[in-house]
Amino acid sequence: MKRELKLGALIPALLLPLAVGALAAFITKDSMAIFGAIIKPPLAPPGWLFAPVWTALYLLMGYASYLVWTAEVSPIRRNRALKIYLLSLGANFLWPLIFFSLELYLLAFLWIILLALLSAAAALLFWHIDQSAGELMLPYLVWLAYAAYLNLGIWILN
Repeated sequence: MKRELKLGALIPALLLPLAVGALAAFITKDSMAIFGAIIKPPLAPPGWLFAPVWTALYLLMGYASYLVWTAEVSPIRRNRALKIYLLSLGANFLWPLIFFSLELYLLAFLWIILLALLSAAAALLFWHIDQSAGELMLPYLVWLAYAAYLNLGIWILN
């Protein structure tokens, strides 16, 4: 069944995660200098890769939330899924502050595990409402696993 595109819902759904990411990036504007100066584990990407990857992930997450927001499902199920998603966005916002601003690498690693669990819960709830929405969250979960590996390696090496 094809849904009508609702721009009044799509635009805020896309802008919210982008705004969360942009605000975190603004607050941690020296993050790439910090990333360049620390010892990194094997397979660490170049610093320039983070901005385009995060932008794509935020757009995928935003579109997934739009699919859930506009799905014909009980308000209780929709609200539960979106609340967990919003919690994961909040956790996502705090991670770079813990990692880059405070340079608390162990706490950041524990925080990213919490973030991954919240995001996996959101993806699962999304999938039960709209399978495509859940699938759109998968690249984010893969990236979080990779980021957790990098975070753990940085904590061990630094």
